[in-house]
Amino acid sequence: MARLDTLVTVVDGVNFPRDLREAADLREKGEHLGEDDERNVADLLVDQVEFCDVLLVSKMDLLDDIQRQDVIGMLHALNPDAVIVPISEGRVPLDQVLNTGRFDFERASLAPGWLKEMRGEHVPETEEYGISSFTYSARRPFHPARFHAFLNRDWDNGKLLRSKGYFWLATRPRLAGTWSQAGGIAHHGVAGFFWKAVPEHNWPDDAETRAFIREKWHEPFGDMRQELVFIGQGMDPAHTRRALDACLLSEDETRAGLEYWRTLPDPFPDWGLEEAS
Repeated sequence: MARLDTLVTVVDGVNFPRDLREAADLREKGEHLGEDDERNVADLLVDQVEFCDVLLVSKMDLLDDIQRQDVIGMLHALNPDAVIVPISEGRVPLDQVLNTGRFDFERASLAPGWLKEMRGEHVPETEEYGISSFTYSARRPFHPARFHAFLNRDWDNGKLLRSKGYFWLATRPRLAGTWSQAGGIAHHGVAGFFWKAVPEHNWPDDAETRAFIREKWHEPFGDMRQELVFIGQGMDPAHTRRALDACLLSEDETRAGLEYWRTLPDPFPDWGLEEAS
């Protein structure tokens, strides 16, 4: 009856950088779906940019060369696979949006720039726009108070556009925390249990999933780890890595074991799963 051919997102080239940075609440804009809708503009913008096949960037005639390069660089970093089409006065080449055959749900769901970086599929083309990305990884848990202070301090390493990933707190050793930031808004919470905390007889039976679990497995902590991706402009990866290394438990603290870990101050909110861990 019908075929999903192309998913197109139209971006306001003039206002996109400001809207991403300000991250206004949808309720403030009068665009919320009800009182329980707590989304913000940045979340909505990034979701739509990351998932599409074609990005139409409007009002490009109102931007100077530097502004145009900034907008295109940001969009390319968020979705390296999308075709970016600058447009003016609403004029769109129809062959870029009709009968392209570009849409593929599996590719779209796995395409975000942050996920490519985490999988080691670095996209060097973004660097021509002054965009860079890097992954922070570690095999020791974070001291909760030190990591919480890092998340709540002012960002001091260039312009951060997007960051996302998983983190591991010493006080909640079996649980994977999740982090997501877009522009001026950020969220953290719980993703679920690390596979290390799940008896192997309860793992999925299929070989592909088990191979994926084992892919990043290192004893003694299995898949428990820090894995955070950062995408931005003018960043120094070493600067952020040093700051995050300082949030990790020291070697002595790590060796002290679980009983000591659970005594550490933890300012993060209740995730609702701690009792089970």
